Amino acid sequence: MSHFKLGVEVTSAHDLLPKDGQGASNAYVEIHFDGQKNKTTIKENDLNPVWNETFYFNISNPNKLHELTLDAHVYHHSKPTNKKTCIGKVTLNGTSFVPFSDAVLLHYPLEKPSILTRSRGELGLKVFLTSDPYITASSPLPAMNTNMAGDPRAAQAAAMDGMSDIFSSSNKSDMRQRRTFHHLPKDSNSKQPQMVAPPPPSQPMEGPPRTNYGAYEMRARPPQPPRPLYSGQPSMMQPPDYSLKETSPVLGGGRVVRGRVIPDIRPASTYDLVEKMEYLFVRVVKARNLPSMDVTGSIDPYAEVRLGNYRGRTKYFAKNKNPEWNQVFAFAKDEQQATELEVVVLDKDLVVNDIVGRVRFDLHEVPTRIPPDSPLAPEWYSLEDENQEKKKWEIMVAVWYGTQADEAFPDAWQSDAAVVDDPSSSYQAHIRSKVYHSPRLWYLRVNVIEAQELLVSEKNRSPNVYVKVQIGSQVDRTKIVQAPNKNPIWNEELMLVAAEPFEEHLMLTVMDHLAPNKDEPLGKVVLRIADVTRRVDDKNIQSRWHGMERSTSAAMDPENLKKDKFFSRLHLEVCLEGGYHVFDESTYYSSDLRPTSKQLWKDAVGILEVGILNADGLQPMKTRDGRGVSDTYCVAKYGHKWVRTRTIINNLNPKYNEQYTWEVYDPATVLTVGVFDNSQIGGGQNNGSSKDMEIGKVRVRISTLETGRVYTHSYPLLVLHPSGVKKMGELHLAIRFSCTSMLNMMYLYSRPLLPKMHYVRPLSVIQQDRLRHHALKIVVSRLTRAEPPLKAEVIEYISDMHSHLWSMRRSKANFSRLTSVFSGLLGTGKWFGDVCQWKNPVTTVLVHILFLMLIFLPELILPTAFLYMFVIGVWNYYYRPRYPPHMNTRISHADVATPDELDEEFDGFPSTKSPDIVRMRYDKMRVIARRIQSVVGDIASQGERVQALLSWRDTRASAIFMVFCLVAAVVLYITPFQLLALLAGLYVMRHPRFRRKLPSRPFNFFKRLPTRADSML
Repeated sequence: MSHFKLGVEVTSAHDLLPKDGQGASNAYVEIHFDGQKNKTTIKENDLNPVWNETFYFNISNPNKLHELTLDAHVYHHSKPTNKKTCIGKVTLNGTSFVPFSDAVLLHYPLEKPSILTRSRGELGLKVFLTSDPYITASSPLPAMNTNMAGDPRAAQAAAMDGMSDIFSSSNKSDMRQRRTFHHLPKDSNSKQPQMVAPPPPSQPMEGPPRTNYGAYEMRARPPQPPRPLYSGQPSMMQPPDYSLKETSPVLGGGRVVRGRVIPDIRPASTYDLVEKMEYLFVRVVKARNLPSMDVTGSIDPYAEVRLGNYRGRTKYFAKNKNPEWNQVFAFAKDEQQATELEVVVLDKDLVVNDIVGRVRFDLHEVPTRIPPDSPLAPEWYSLEDENQEKKKWEIMVAVWYGTQADEAFPDAWQSDAAVVDDPSSSYQAHIRSKVYHSPRLWYLRVNVIEAQELLVSEKNRSPNVYVKVQIGSQVDRTKIVQAPNKNPIWNEELMLVAAEPFEEHLMLTVMDHLAPNKDEPLGKVVLRIADVTRRVDDKNIQSRWHGMERSTSAAMDPENLKKDKFFSRLHLEVCLEGGYHVFDESTYYSSDLRPTSKQLWKDAVGILEVGILNADGLQPMKTRDGRGVSDTYCVAKYGHKWVRTRTIINNLNPKYNEQYTWEVYDPATVLTVGVFDNSQIGGGQNNGSSKDMEIGKVRVRISTLETGRVYTHSYPLLVLHPSGVKKMGELHLAIRFSCTSMLNMMYLYSRPLLPKMHYVRPLSVIQQDRLRHHALKIVVSRLTRAEPPLKAEVIEYISDMHSHLWSMRRSKANFSRLTSVFSGLLGTGKWFGDVCQWKNPVTTVLVHILFLMLIFLPELILPTAFLYMFVIGVWNYYYRPRYPPHMNTRISHADVATPDELDEEFDGFPSTKSPDIVRMRYDKMRVIARRIQSVVGDIASQGERVQALLSWRDTRASAIFMVFCLVAAVVLYITPFQLLALLAGLYVMRHPRFRRKLPSRPFNFFKRLPTRADSML
């Protein structure tokens, strides 16, 4: 049997409903779990009873814990009749059970036991899981004499007498020494509850301790791991190691339990979704009156902050006796290895750096700063030489304790993001946290209408011309048109992507197609995109004629354009489309759906707050000094805002504890958080690659989040490799979605998903995919120029740039999703088939009764259908998912993909494999295509048979059908429709005794109709 048990501590109840007719109640609690039952003692004449009793229940199958429920019923005991009356109940789902270290006392409101009753009050429960093998399940209390219930001592004596047969080998005096809890104040630095040991027994106790009926001692034990959460159908459940895990961390606002924040007694900070991290801050401002250290009478000073093995250096100034650094250093308090801080001023030399002086600080005397206090004022300190003698040289320093909420933290040198033996700040720009904003993207619509008076090299030849349109690296072209009169007409629209600020030009080149791979330019037009007309609707834009030049430099010269001369012209209609949303990520999990033009933006409907807490169990991504290490950082993307956390060096369990906020304009959007290994940190070998390697990512759809709830989960980081799916670690996030206007939120569900222009002038799927690729390239080019740069591979991984490529695994997964969607319809058809076969006569009779009711009362058909869907929705609400969905290996078919399928998925385009492998994969594709071809052919044959009914291809079949139609028209005209429907339904659901095993006559007639398959080659 499993050692896992469920502990339930029943503390008290408050404001119960009086039931004895005299304004009081005789209350007790009865607890049911997994087929087991226990109850507390009876508290007479008390509407606010206190029990403080603890019970333990066996868990028969821990893997099905999420399917179990804990029911706590509060009863009133009537002494005259010896009956019980339910006052209220509390029901807890198995997904809410947490380890003892995370459990807190919660007061649950009592629910009504039935619809016709009423209830009030609260019940205090503390529910937790334990795996201590020395704890045994509680036995039910014996029936108590209600006359003794009013006297606690008499009740206790009665309970002891009832248990005497169980503890026959124990001394009666030992039995009355009840061992109880002693709740102590929880120490702020302690993670485990401290318990006072019970008094030693008079005799040594052998074997496991016996059950003590709610007064059993709880032993301190290591915290239990977070429990895995499951959702969906059993066929979609994945291994527990790949599942989402709910946690209950202590954040800045308090402990999070089941999405609720239990406030702390300390004031909450603005960082209420992350764990508080304490740092020692050192601000080195400047120095003055430094001595001459060189022969030339100058000094090249810099400061070094030393704390244990950590060294932080400022920049140095050449030949400056009064340098000003104004740099901040932050040392993690939990990693401090010394009790003294040193600030040393040194002179930079080629061989050995000379010490000018130093200042020491006792860390026990350092003050603590709590925002929003003003920054601590720096002070002048005299430097000491090697003999600890005070000199007239001074340095201005400020030292204080703070947290990551301090405004000096983002730009500070941080000890947990630095290599201990390399205090150089050369890579500091690549490890700091930053916020990036994607450029605002526009669709540029170019309508190439016509050209006039083209000048070609051969005047007697009719040119084959087209127009090439280019913005930066984007190139598009019109169709080729033959122009015998040198005035070609295209009237063709092209779409490109432009980004603010508009630094590039729109270049249009008229080309003469002379031969394959041989084109000759006939003229150019260059336009400034900033001067192009902007529109937000589908109103017509005035077209313009533009003079062409022979070269690009001439076309871009404004003075040359002002010259009045006759030359070839190009008729264009160009505008910037602000009514579209420019996709730069996959349409399935887009993080923003707003149009480009800000004047079309609506007010935000909510605020999304994300706390990136920590990562656990990360895999080493490179080697440094002969051991595997990872230098990791996180990137989160939602809307136009990208955030990057600081890089934690040499840590496979990094703690970030950074909080960010986004405005939400549409709940049908997705937040993406990825974890990466920083390749810019020196001294490591990252498989010979300079790219930042992806470790995994998490997607969270905003519409799946409840308003106001804090979701604290540990997400598995799953990555698909050519060798299969691999778990790279876990990412711990705290997410909260706050709705600013519930009315606007509900109204959004009736609005179109995309802006109006996507429906007025829609873009084709191929066009959208091409524009998305161009838009993503623009975002990559802009963000890679930031400091620190957001690398191209990071942006492409977060945006799923390659999600549209072919994958056999993804195709199978989509087909499995399709069959899952239709599984309900197929199940309904199977159930109706069983009804028609009378496999369950009772069900068939009930279906007949319902059918007759709907036939004679047809106005009940639609109300019955909608009421049925309402009931299903209410039933599913009880089993609704309590956490956001996560990537599922079973749905993705990542756990069943073959090595060849994975190798094909990771192959580039075009393929780089050998011809034999490509031929083998091509043959496999032919087999799959043959099956699809057969299915498509069968569907086409059924449709052609329907057409053959009246096409007279088979004259006899058409004549039979015509006679049937005539007879059916007469019968339907003279027969009430309800009677026909009744007869048809009864015929379909007739008893198997009246059925034939052969196919029906209409089916035989339909199968004999001709198709066009015999006309195919």
